[in-house]
Amino acid sequence: MSLIRPFRGLRPDAAHAEAVIAPPYDVLSSAEAREAVTGRPLSFLRVSKAEVDLPEGTAPTDEAVFRQAAENFARLRREVLTEDATPCYYCYELTMGDHVQKGLVATASVDAYVQGRIRRHELTRPDKERDRVRHIEALNAQTGPAFLTFRADPGIAALLVRASEGPVAIDTVLQGVRHRLWVIADAGLVDALTAAFEKLPRVYIADGHHRTAAARIVAGSREAGAGPHQWFLSVLFPDNEMQILNYDRVVTDLNGQTVEGLKAALTPIFEVLPEGAPVRPAAHAEFGMYVDGRWYRLRLRGALPKDPVARLDVSLLQDHVLAPLFGITDPRRDQRIDFVGGIRGPEALAERVNRDGGVAFTLYPTSLADLMAVADQDEVMPPKSTWFEPKLADGLVSYALDGTY
Repeated sequence: MSLIRPFRGLRPDAAHAEAVIAPPYDVLSSAEAREAVTGRPLSFLRVSKAEVDLPEGTAPTDEAVFRQAAENFARLRREVLTEDATPCYYCYELTMGDHVQKGLVATASVDAYVQGRIRRHELTRPDKERDRVRHIEALNAQTGPAFLTFRADPGIAALLVRASEGPVAIDTVLQGVRHRLWVIADAGLVDALTAAFEKLPRVYIADGHHRTAAARIVAGSREAGAGPHQWFLSVLFPDNEMQILNYDRVVTDLNGQTVEGLKAALTPIFEVLPEGAPVRPAAHAEFGMYVDGRWYRLRLRGALPKDPVARLDVSLLQDHVLAPLFGITDPRRDQRIDFVGGIRGPEALAERVNRDGGVAFTLYPTSLADLMAVADQDEVMPPKSTWFEPKLADGLVSYALDGTY
C-alpha cells in the first residue's frame, strides 16, 4: 500500500472560493466564528463550526451541531462544490508576506499512520478525538486536512513546480494569506508524485493529530479492506519551507510569590536581565518574562540535556519554572495556564498581564529538526510546543467517503 494516493476532491470553483474557504475550526471560538460568518452564507465555518447556525449557547458537542453541519455540507455540495471526475492530486501554495510554501494535497494511508511511517509528536485527548470522529461520521467526509511535513526532496520540489506551471484553479486571499490551488490530473505527473513520496522513509504530523487519530478510529469502525475510509485528507509540505512560530505561556498568578521572590528563585537557574522593550528570545534556552510592568530576558545557566524532549524550550520552561515555581505539573489540565500563539506578539502578552495580572513567558520557536528528532524516537512533546503559520484553509478541498476513489 502506497503512502499517499490521489482522490476525487470536493472544491469550490474559482468564482465561489473566496466566499467558501475559512480558517481551521480550532483557531476560532464559537463567538468569533459567529462574527466571521455574518454576511457569509457560504462560509465553510457553517460546516466546521455549525453551532453558528444554532441558538447562542449551544455546545459545540451537541448532537444538533453535527446534524446542522451535515445539512450545511450537503447544501454546499449541491450549490457550489464540485467533485473532480477522476482521482487527482492538488498543488497548494500559501503566501504570507515574504514567506511562500508549496505542498501537495493528497490522501495519506491510515495503515502508514498505524505502522509508524507517519509519525506523531503529540498525545491526543479522547474527547477531541470523539469530536472529530462525530464530525467525519455526520458528513461522511473529511473536511479538515492533517498538516504533514517531510524532509525536503529535490525531486518532489521539481514535480510541484511542474504542477504549478499550469492554470491555477483557485487564487484567493483569506485573512491576509494568499491561497493558490492547482489540480493535478495528468496521469504521468500523478504517478511520478506517488512514486516520489513512496521513497520517503517517514513523514511527520506537524498539526492535526486529532484529525489523524479520528480517521484511524473511523477506518477501524468500518468494513475491513480497501475503501475510502482507509485514507485521510492531508497536505504535505517540505520542512525547508515550513514556518514555526513560538507558542507563549501566560500564568494567571504568581503562586503566592512576590515579584522579587520569583526573580530570586529564578536566579540560580537563569541569568535574569532587565530589558526596556518586549523580549523576543533570540536563541534556544532563552526566554522573555513579563511581570509587574517590566520585561526580563532569562538565559539558562549550564549545559542543555541530551534527551530530545528535555532539551526543548517548552520542556526547559516547564521543568525549571512552571512546575517547581508555579506548581503547574499538568499543563494540559491546569486552568491557571494559557497558551498564546506567537503570531500575536509579546505586546499582546503584556497587555493581558497588565489587565489581568500574573506573568507571561515568551519562547524561542521549536525547530522542525527537534520535532522530527522527538518523533523518530517515538516520544512526544509537551502540549502546545509548535505554532505553524500560515494556517491551512478549510473548505479548499474536501474528501468524501461516499464515492469511488
